[in-house]
Amino acid sequence: MILNKKKIYQVLLLCLALQPFGWRTAIAQDRFKQEYAIKYYTHDRKTNSAKVLSDRNGRIQFLQTGRLLKPFDGKLLFPGRLSADITYRYDSLETFRDIILYQNNFVYLTNQLVYSNAWAGTCLFKHHLPKAKFLEMDETGNVFLTDGQQIRCYAMDGKVLANARVDDKIKAVHYDTRNQLFWMLSNQALYSYSLQNKQVHTVYRGSDFSCFTLNETGKLLVLAKSDRYSLFSIEKSTDGQVRMIQQGDWDDRLPAQPVNTVQYVDGTLWFGSMHGAFRQQENGTFDYYQSGRWLPGDTVYSLAKGPESTVLIATNKGLARLHHKAMSLEEKAAYYDKQVRERHIRYGLNATLKGLKEGNLRTGILSDSDNDGLWTSMYLAAEAFRYATTKDSDALLNCRESLLAMERLYSVNPLKGFPSRSFERIGHKTDLADSKVWLDAPDGWWSWKSTTSSDEAIGHLFVFSVLAEVVNDPWVKEKAITLMDSLMSHIVANDLYLVDHDGKPTLWGKWNPAYVNQFPTNIGDRKLNSSNIISMLQSAYYFTKKEKYRDKAWELMDRHGYYENLMRPMKGIGQADEKADDYSKMLSERWNHSDDEMYFLGYWGLYRYALNDTLKNNFRKAILDHWEFERPEKDALWNFFAAMVGEKNFDRDASLWFLREFPLDLINWQVTNSARKDIRHLEENFMNQSTDAVLSPKERPVHRHNRTTFILDEDSNGTEEFSAGDIWLLPYWFGRYLEVVK
Repeated sequence: MILNKKKIYQVLLLCLALQPFGWRTAIAQDRFKQEYAIKYYTHDRKTNSAKVLSDRNGRIQFLQTGRLLKPFDGKLLFPGRLSADITYRYDSLETFRDIILYQNNFVYLTNQLVYSNAWAGTCLFKHHLPKAKFLEMDETGNVFLTDGQQIRCYAMDGKVLANARVDDKIKAVHYDTRNQLFWMLSNQALYSYSLQNKQVHTVYRGSDFSCFTLNETGKLLVLAKSDRYSLFSIEKSTDGQVRMIQQGDWDDRLPAQPVNTVQYVDGTLWFGSMHGAFRQQENGTFDYYQSGRWLPGDTVYSLAKGPESTVLIATNKGLARLHHKAMSLEEKAAYYDKQVRERHIRYGLNATLKGLKEGNLRTGILSDSDNDGLWTSMYLAAEAFRYATTKDSDALLNCRESLLAMERLYSVNPLKGFPSRSFERIGHKTDLADSKVWLDAPDGWWSWKSTTSSDEAIGHLFVFSVLAEVVNDPWVKEKAITLMDSLMSHIVANDLYLVDHDGKPTLWGKWNPAYVNQFPTNIGDRKLNSSNIISMLQSAYYFTKKEKYRDKAWELMDRHGYYENLMRPMKGIGQADEKADDYSKMLSERWNHSDDEMYFLGYWGLYRYALNDTLKNNFRKAILDHWEFERPEKDALWNFFAAMVGEKNFDRDASLWFLREFPLDLINWQVTNSARKDIRHLEENFMNQSTDAVLSPKERPVHRHNRTTFILDEDSNGTEEFSAGDIWLLPYWFGRYLEVVK
């Protein structure tokens, strides 16, 4: 059938009409809500209360110590400030006691006045309750005031409607539109007051009450004590009074306490405490927001709905505005790529920004590291996978730049085939980590760091083989293979040792059978070093075709037990027994998660370049055996190595959760989760698994792949920003390359 132009046009219109129900919906489903916080600090850090609200115009006001403040500037990672709100000149002359929203407009309580700048200023009157501190309004505009005991009600024009008294000390007030009641809370009771009968009724008694709120329908009341909370349904009796029916027991499984405030925001229940804020998910679990990653201060006084679907959190040190931005993983990768390129490239190396003062990025410097070669290898592999997947020219430029930096690790020192840990301009040794192991280069311009370790070596072999295989660029391939051959020639020529400037093996650069097989079979280093060196030799043989590498690999497996070592099941790895030597005992005190990183990076060459198919199949079994031990950590990088060897059930959902939940803020803020009662703690164990389920990446310390994801606490104060290059971009682009991430 031949379609004329009119028919074609009609078909196109039909396709466009069906977009919302077809491919556009599918694309939208790949997006997720990425959370991040913008913080605004106040200069007054002595406050013991604060309240925040946003009106229908999107204006935000922060009430603190009698002053109205508003946020200025501020963006992700670059905090703004709270300054006096002088938009209305007379506001700056008042001392404010409370602020509320009525019809989504601000209404204020001062020492003398109740007023609003809305409705042409017609709401303005003196209240004659000098110590009034709580303000509420009903749906008709009637005003309720209390100083904690005295109650006074007014019409919006200032006419007195009622007076009453509570023989108690009121600490919180809310209006209930459904039941037309003003609710009041003290330490030991919940009261109601109706303008219809002008009486105070005691609805519920108890002890240690801290705060309460009602849901949007007014049918459910949440009552909190300092360390627990409970839900109550509200029903009216025949005499017009209300009663509360408790829904279940008091629940003390909270992330933090004592609880200061509770509030529904867009149907979700939020709590504020002395140690952060948390919100309840539909399944009853909590998302926990603490420390400088999310809040200016950890003491939370107030929560409110903000403009553009944000959540406002008032703390002792300022305001946090919590954003939820629709984002795809590809957009998140672009954000992280910008973070790396702007702040984490040092001579082409992937570096950490250190020396931050309370998270201030303007104060940071690019720092050297023992693992400059390793972190750069992981970032460089990410860019290699990115280029192989997208053919992005920037990715290729990044590969070339960082590969030159890797080459510089070899050329800066006078030792053939020996990779330096790092390099830096001469004259700065005292400013560098481990200054005693830095040496001056022959050129007189540079210093280089010695004592290179095995984790550097396996990182180098991993990325050189990745570059040689997946980057279709002759210059990159040739240089990667040349560096691979140089390093492995050094190791083979020196009897499977990395030999330093003093002619001695480095502390950890040892793969010789005399070293490896000295350990009992249950010590992890015996298995690890065997696995790594076979991977390294196979990789070198695959790309150079030099038989010395293949022959050495067979020699180690056939004559020295390296095959049995690397195939030994992970369940056999544990602590050394009492008869073992002290070195073995030291190496096996706990599961070493830095070893996990070395294992998995080595699995690239162990599996892909196996010397024959039988080995490849058996190595696959060893890799998956290890992966099973790591599955509880939900680390996307380990999961994608399982996908690489053909495991269909590689925990794709957990991997996407890892990638989506990772915070955009990678500063090492202080984090404390160990005191949480909403998680189940485990007894101390060899694997360092602290809880029955791993916390979200947004709630725990910044996780590099050489640390367990079960670390709960971090005692730091925003002194470093980590690079996303090795942490996030590597698993993401590896997953994209394997086509297990869309």
